[in-house]
Amino acid sequence: MAQILLIEDDPLVRRGMQLALSRHGHDVRVADTGEDGLDEFRASTPDLVVLDLMLPGVDGFEVCRRIRAAGQVPVIMLTARGDDFDVVGGLEAGADDYVVKPVQPTVLDARIRAVLRRGTSTPDGVRVHRDLRIDTSALTVTLRDEPVMLTPTELRLLLTLSRAPGRVFSRQQLLEEVWEHDYLGDSRLVDNCVQRLRAKIEDTPASPEYVQTVRGFGYRFGRV
Repeated sequence: MAQILLIEDDPLVRRGMQLALSRHGHDVRVADTGEDGLDEFRASTPDLVVLDLMLPGVDGFEVCRRIRAAGQVPVIMLTARGDDFDVVGGLEAGADDYVVKPVQPTVLDARIRAVLRRGTSTPDGVRVHRDLRIDTSALTVTLRDEPVMLTPTELRLLLTLSRAPGRVFSRQQLLEEVWEHDYLGDSRLVDNCVQRLRAKIEDTPASPEYVQTVRGFGYRFGRV
């Protein structure tokens, strides 16, 4: 059972989602403003946050930035529209995934469980690439012996790419393997996560050594 923090200002939507997610086995705490959501987050760290972007006062973009600054708890953002401003802004603030309202409870539950699965270990062992060390069992990453704090999504992306150095993964392949989206998904999820990952593991993110772009195809992990 996951501990979910739902931050949503619409009382009908909030109550409906709380009941639905509870029926799916989650323990759901709720807040109706950004300020209250941040207080709930600080009082007891949840396993995952479901966050509406259009909140009164402190909006969802700022709430997401503060949650991300405080740690690696996954965030799924809710948006009433799927336009570029909301989606890109939320992803740049650090969200792991997004859904457009209204959303079916089964879809939201599937997205939640997919995000939480990204924190599970794999049996490979330790991968060393130049100064980067990835322990796939302990789910730890170090760069020049200093720990690198990654969100579950960033970690899963790094694990996927690094298991086959030099292999090119298309955005669609990464959506299916990391986000578990089995439809023609949104490449912005991949591109924004790559940017955040590069900012943490690359000396020069604009000229990456590890997570490299293959123009017109996708991404690969640089060869050892």
